Amino acid sequence: MYIVDAHEDVAWNALVLGRDVRCSVSETRQREKGSDVPGRDGTRMVGLPEWLAGGVAVVFGTLFVEPARKGYPKPHTYTTAEEAHDLAWAQLDYYHRLAGECEQVASIGTCAELDAVLASWQGEKPRVGIVPLMEGADPIREPAEVEMWFERGVRLVGLSWLAGSSYAGGNASPGPLTDKGRELLDVMAELGMILDVSHLAEEAFVEAMDRYEGRVVASHANPRARVPGQRQLSDAMIRRLAERGGVIGIVPYNAFLRPGWSKGDPKDAVTLADVAAAVDHVCQVVGDVAHVGLGSDFDGGFGAESAPLGIDTVADLRRVISALGERGYGKEEIAAVMGENWLRLLREALPG
Repeated sequence: MYIVDAHEDVAWNALVLGRDVRCSVSETRQREKGSDVPGRDGTRMVGLPEWLAGGVAVVFGTLFVEPARKGYPKPHTYTTAEEAHDLAWAQLDYYHRLAGECEQVASIGTCAELDAVLASWQGEKPRVGIVPLMEGADPIREPAEVEMWFERGVRLVGLSWLAGSSYAGGNASPGPLTDKGRELLDVMAELGMILDVSHLAEEAFVEAMDRYEGRVVASHANPRARVPGQRQLSDAMIRRLAERGGVIGIVPYNAFLRPGWSKGDPKDAVTLADVAAAVDHVCQVVGDVAHVGLGSDFDGGFGAESAPLGIDTVADLRRVISALGERGYGKEEIAAVMGENWLRLLREALPG
């Protein structure tokens, strides 16, 4: 059973926090003892050994750059499109360099590369494939420039982050698509790119869904019916995504799974049953199991202390299998959630 994780900030962790994904989680945790990193960004959860041990065959690796704000070093944030571009370009360089230097990591930009990664899991040296995903489109200085990013391997683009972007309103800064955003969608559609609607303001979401003709996903988003808030997806939004053949990545983050949970609350207040319940909610809303998967966002601003009981590292995503089984899901349905839905979408969207 292949596991696909549709959202991990691998490059950001490497370039901003110095976390080498080739190291095990325990190595990184030991190195960070006594530093301010775990308290600020969470206890490390992701490492290549854990990917391999947990059967995580494919990861959507983000290009994530943050608008300048108080509390973050200026070199790792941006105030201009040029700065955003340079930072994201360095992250994309990191992914290419990682795949070139580590024999157990591969870049995925085509169906052939995806198939090669999956085939490697039938042998003695499985490889983890990374599909580049841009989270927030400000690094694209002008819409026409997205073709350059596509040529370098970026296959998914999310238009905004929390505070929005020059392309669209975000979930913490409501607003529609901008004229640049509308133009960007047109170019993305011509290239066959996948639109990630995570973090979009609802107004921008509706307009994007009406306008964009290509593939659409929510790489990391949970049902609003279970945890209220603009960061989550309403049932109507979930239905729209399913109608378009999209997939929604459930985030195993306690604050997205249990109303009222906040950082510092007991980890064990949320369990794997809550993850399964979020998955089940999507299935009940759309009437089948074909439109939901996992998008962990592990090490994306939270760590192991903020993940459900039973999840300590990314290897523990496998434990969702038993949680879904306990909820009555069969083997094929569970395989769909754990990875096959994402793999189907990639095969439909990626060039040959």
